[in-house]
Amino acid sequence: MSRSDAVQRIHIRFAAEGPLKYVSHLDLMRVWERVFKRAGLPLATSHGFSPRPKIALAAPLAVGVTSEAELLDVLLTERVDPAEAMRLLSSELTPGLRVLELREGPLKQASLQSMLRAACYVVEIHDARGPDEWQAAIDQLLARDEIAWSHQRGKETKSYDLRPLILELSVLDVVDGVATLSMRLRNDERGAGRPEQVMLALGAAEEPTRIHRTAIELTGEPVTA
Repeated sequence: MSRSDAVQRIHIRFAAEGPLKYVSHLDLMRVWERVFKRAGLPLATSHGFSPRPKIALAAPLAVGVTSEAELLDVLLTERVDPAEAMRLLSSELTPGLRVLELREGPLKQASLQSMLRAACYVVEIHDARGPDEWQAAIDQLLARDEIAWSHQRGKETKSYDLRPLILELSVLDVVDGVATLSMRLRNDERGAGRPEQVMLALGAAEEPTRIHRTAIELTGEPVTA
């Protein structure tokens, strides 16, 4: 089917937690395909020898990261009442997956990926620094004009400036050697900030024990819990 065969677009905001923390982006898409199939909802599909359902996530969720703010764009070939679609999907969800909101969107609309602007996170880490030391590290990092960074992906090394990817950064709490930080990071055509890299730039010696996405921001519209 082509896009013209679609008669309805729905947007779904969902949580991905528990066992889904260890699921890749592609596997999460397959999970959603199975959920829609079991729910009996009429997904539009692409042309070609191997048609694919027309569903798309706003922003890939990295393995090891949980979320309460994921956005899914879905095209249907038959109109379905949003409340009924919510009921059908909710009865077929896999453990760790929760539909938080389902609403109808404009049929003719730019992709969620093209409207993506930023993502917000809460990050927890074991670290001996107190609140004042964390604040000092944050102030020093944000005061820098440039943060030269390199990232290894397979055999390829990508070098870039980390500073423009950090939009907001603050310490929320430090209790019993566990620091909790809030981050708002750029996520658009210029690049996507990664919480674990920001923690390294702040001098963290350990990996975060928890990274949780709390919001995805689209053009002119923050989408939050």
